[in-house]
Amino acid sequence: MALYILFLVLSTTLVFMQTLADTSCTDCFVHSRATYYPNSEDQGTDVGACGFGSFGATLNGGDVSAASNLYRDGVGCGACYQVRCTNSAYCSDNGSMVVITDQGSSDNTDFILSKHAFGRMAQTADATASLLALGVVDIQYRRVACSYPNKNITFKIDESSGNPHYLAFVIRYQQGRRDITAVQLCETQNFVCKLLDRSHGAVWTTTSPPSGPLLIRMLFSDDEEEETWVVPVNNIPQDWKAGDIYDSGVQVNQ
Repeated sequence: MALYILFLVLSTTLVFMQTLADTSCTDCFVHSRATYYPNSEDQGTDVGACGFGSFGATLNGGDVSAASNLYRDGVGCGACYQVRCTNSAYCSDNGSMVVITDQGSSDNTDFILSKHAFGRMAQTADATASLLALGVVDIQYRRVACSYPNKNITFKIDESSGNPHYLAFVIRYQQGRRDITAVQLCETQNFVCKLLDRSHGAVWTTTSPPSGPLLIRMLFSDDEEEETWVVPVNNIPQDWKAGDIYDSGVQVNQ
């Protein structure tokens, strides 16, 4: 009986440890499939669903991707992933690091990579040609921290904006591996804040924004549901206008 009880205890412990590993492994690779943008140049698209515009085509040296489920209604915009194909005849161990800038799926894929990013999964130039010829490949992927050396988080005022009636902006150069799940726009004098709407992708909007200089607060959330408000050093000036880019003066590293 004692041996049976010991067996049950050990079995339960092993199952618990395996379950814990499965649910807490943020660095583990996930199996999926990937393809690349058809009829495209090496870089990504400048009309991606995240709202980055032409910036989204050249971000990260053009190593960008559309995502299906990982798009997460726009929360996944700007997230970085290590993507590596699994065909040992063509594929390197490291694969490619891509940034999500668009939404899309094709042939049961999680990623539609830029042609440049797709080719970077290969071992050699010859292997790149063979990989591109396959079109769709089996992959492994995992989320990794984005890194933009010597860059702060910036705010690009969308071309649809019109001071003082409507403000829309995109958040760029977000490092780390956390998500921006909420944004507040605050008056700098009275510090009255209002939550903004996620219009689409990475575009945050509000009608009738406050007058005067503005402060943008960002809520960062991680896989363990820990949340942190990040407050920029620099304000958006009172005379903001469409097309302008403003440096927040801050960066995140996790």
